[in-house]
Amino acid sequence: MSKKGAVIINAFGIPGQTVHQAQRLKEEFIKKGVEIDILSQAFLRVQIGNDNIINDLERYDFIVYLDKDKYLLHLLDKLNVKTFNSHKSISVCDDKGETYIELSGKGFNLPKTQFAPLCYSQECEISEQYVISLEQNIGYPMIAKSSYGSCGSGVYKIDNRKELIKIMQQLKTIPHMYQQYLGKHVGKDIRVIVIGGKAVASMQRYNPNDFRSNLALGGVGTKIEVNDKKYAKVISTSQKVSKVLGLDYCGVDILLGDDDKPYICEVNSNAFFEAGYSKSEDSASWVKNLGLEAFEYSFGR
Repeated sequence: MSKKGAVIINAFGIPGQTVHQAQRLKEEFIKKGVEIDILSQAFLRVQIGNDNIINDLERYDFIVYLDKDKYLLHLLDKLNVKTFNSHKSISVCDDKGETYIELSGKGFNLPKTQFAPLCYSQECEISEQYVISLEQNIGYPMIAKSSYGSCGSGVYKIDNRKELIKIMQQLKTIPHMYQQYLGKHVGKDIRVIVIGGKAVASMQRYNPNDFRSNLALGGVGTKIEVNDKKYAKVISTSQKVSKVLGLDYCGVDILLGDDDKPYICEVNSNAFFEAGYSKSEDSASWVKNLGLEAFEYSFGR
């Protein structure tokens, strides 16, 4: 019996990347004989009515959820709709603080991280005690990171107390954290795409003009073979991350520390795969690998 699925995209998503990603996935599903609709949240009716959840998605066997809207995802979870990824996994990855907490104690190398105290008002004064605490426990340079954000937004490098106080003031009422700066390989990281627990593609990202490697900020991606022994630890770490977080599909960002050990930077439950490969001959093979792997992994090969 053939399957019918839907790819759900955010109503306010990034037009080029979001639409391209959905269309390419649809193309690969069609090659496997799977019917796919691309749906924007703006046109969906999934709501709570009286004591029931009213929805327009009952005709689909599964959903590829290219979004981070946890409310809609939670409703789909209550309806027992199979989603890639799950409500729990996407929620954990969307909040970077929760990601680090979930991965802690599981044998990973994590940058030293201290969470900012919750502040309810912009009128509150910055605590000198907390400034001193960060200087002593994290040290300069350090990274400030918003708990929510994509494509490098909300990430700042801090070199001294003046900059720290400025960022503390700026992020005061926003959930955020402060982290150890791993500065041996400035502007570089490794993005590994993992599907069904297996690394299927990888690239090194490098931005010569920013400490953040994100392609959206001008970084460039260079293909890494997933079976290259030089990156065996990076690949195995990424695969373990996907398993621990229960992800069918993800992009794991790895930083190499001063000791060249792989440190977890971020885990993306909806990693983009267009940028960096869209103009190269590798584009077709890169995206083809992403087509039905997670679907087959869940429903059986």
